[in-house]
Amino acid sequence: MNSPVSAHQGPRLPTKILIAVDPSPASQRAVAYARNMIAAGAQVRLVSIAEDPRTLVPLGTLASATLDAARDELLRDAQQALAKAKDAFAGRDAQVDTEEVDLAKHGGNIVDALLEAAQASGAELIVAGARQHHGILRWIEGGVSAPLARLAGCPILIVPAAYEGEVDRAPQRIVFAVDGSPHATQALHYGKRLVAPDTSLLALYVIDRAVRLSDLVPIDVLEDAFIEQGTKALADAKSTLAEASVHTSTRLAKTAHTQDDVAQTIVREADAWNAELIVMGTHGRRGVARWLLGSVAERVARLSSVPLLLVHGSQT
Repeated sequence: MNSPVSAHQGPRLPTKILIAVDPSPASQRAVAYARNMIAAGAQVRLVSIAEDPRTLVPLGTLASATLDAARDELLRDAQQALAKAKDAFAGRDAQVDTEEVDLAKHGGNIVDALLEAAQASGAELIVAGARQHHGILRWIEGGVSAPLARLAGCPILIVPAAYEGEVDRAPQRIVFAVDGSPHATQALHYGKRLVAPDTSLLALYVIDRAVRLSDLVPIDVLEDAFIEQGTKALADAKSTLAEASVHTSTRLAKTAHTQDDVAQTIVREADAWNAELIVMGTHGRRGVARWLLGSVAERVARLSSVPLLLVHGSQT
């Protein structure tokens, strides 16, 4: 009799990927990590954005010649970042092209420029280092929720600058953070596309013991209900992931009663398990902006030194 993974055809990796690059070490790390998460013959678009120096300094504080010199330097930085990123794909079976966006001419902001490039290239995955252009998290906090919500058009892979794991191969230890929602289930289905049969997978459910729905409900009764829900969610997740790998396990974790939250627990458990990637679904009704603006995924992105793949509920 065939095993549950016998029908699994191996990873179905993205064939079109956009990587945002800049001169930072975080960007270089993201490029190195992303090289191993693309299909053979994939189309890779490297995009570097030179900011408009007029937006970086108070208006009128620099003479025109100084602004021109600053712009030239920003353009050189972008060109050098693109060249270095392209070199990283040397010898890889990929079609690599580059795009330099000069915001002094193009107008707009970094996020809009990336979105435009992603949409034009039909990107199936967007990759960014966590500290690019002062940090993707700055974009999330900086009043750009509307354009970021449109990023839900494809998954987003955030590679933290602090990541010290292996980057010369595909991730071999992947944590799927689940909560029993349809959106988490859809993230499972997308994430298992990246999985080889020998990849180790962990489905993680976190019980938030700091939750107090009502003083009328005893905490032990509430926790028992969460345990029942978590056990069911993990059983369903294991069944789904077992279709992709024979090395699938589950973990029911709990936050501390105080000074702890779900995001901290996800990061703690991922670190303890030596994870090389965390996969999370995003809130289906409000999209990625809701999760990244002050919710669990935003906290995980801030705290984690492990790459984080965010999958919107409609992406399977």
